[in-house]
Amino acid sequence: MARHVRFHETGGPEVLRIEEVPTPEPKAGEVRISVRALGLNRADSMYRTGRYVIEPQFPATMGYEASGVIDAIGPEVKELNVGDAVSVIPAFMFDQYGLYGDLVIAPARAVVKNPDTVSWEAAAATWMPFTTVWGALIDLAKLGKGDYVVLSAASSSLGLAALQVANFVGATAIAITRKGEKVEELKSAGFAHIIQTGLDDVTAEIMKITDGAGARVVFDPVGGPDFEGIVKGTSKDAFVFIYGALSHDITPIPVLHVLAKHTTIRGYEFIEVTADDEKLARAKAFITDGLAKGVFSPQIAKVFPFEEIVEATRFLESNTQFGKIVVTL
Repeated sequence: MARHVRFHETGGPEVLRIEEVPTPEPKAGEVRISVRALGLNRADSMYRTGRYVIEPQFPATMGYEASGVIDAIGPEVKELNVGDAVSVIPAFMFDQYGLYGDLVIAPARAVVKNPDTVSWEAAAATWMPFTTVWGALIDLAKLGKGDYVVLSAASSSLGLAALQVANFVGATAIAITRKGEKVEELKSAGFAHIIQTGLDDVTAEIMKITDGAGARVVFDPVGGPDFEGIVKGTSKDAFVFIYGALSHDITPIPVLHVLAKHTTIRGYEFIEVTADDEKLARAKAFITDGLAKGVFSPQIAKVFPFEEIVEATRFLESNTQFGKIVVTL
């Protein structure tokens, strides 16, 4: 038997249950993983509460990120073997695979071998944020040496991953945060430039930091009233990526700036990478290289044991964490 986290109705974290289920067997193109650590994501909570792009079918399981050891392989699987230490990249939907468990199935195309130096916890916290960042900043924007990139919600796991990616390619990251208590944490994480909305003039600060040139890339999951000031701080031919809508307020666009500067404002989704085998392979290579060199190291906010999955989920939904929440088995 295996232990999986399942829920039988939508609701708060309290609907989660650890239940015994028959040990799953891998089919063609799949592997079974003995899980050592899980990474929690906001999409997990949206799915559990019935606010995701698909509806849960009960009893439902979930989970996008995990690290562990392959203990069984299905037919047609190449380049992966029993005993490999691996991580799972979120390249599927919750109704296809769920990784909240001790023995889980994952599609081989979404599995990547771990560098020897990476812990289970770090491996489980890496692939969602770093793959998302790679797709926008590296694949699409071609971020590189001398560029400035503005990162809204900079204290999120994606914002912190984007800082490390920017440093890796020689770009300079500018953090945007609305919470004063996050400023010191962002400094400790390595941000040299931090702008606090509601206190600083966002446009003026970006232009000051960039010596009047403006930022060439923006990576924003927030939108809302501060978006206009951020866009006004961009350079000619800038890329502005919107990958979320955390603000519930109207998002104004400075049309004259966009026209004059030839700004590209673009919606961006993680699936643009994970649904494309060629892009996914390039993302794996880039991130594995950064991990092996020790320049990519996901910020972990707190680690919980598997038996405390409800408490871990409550902490995720408190919005007080700095970095990724990990659950270990």
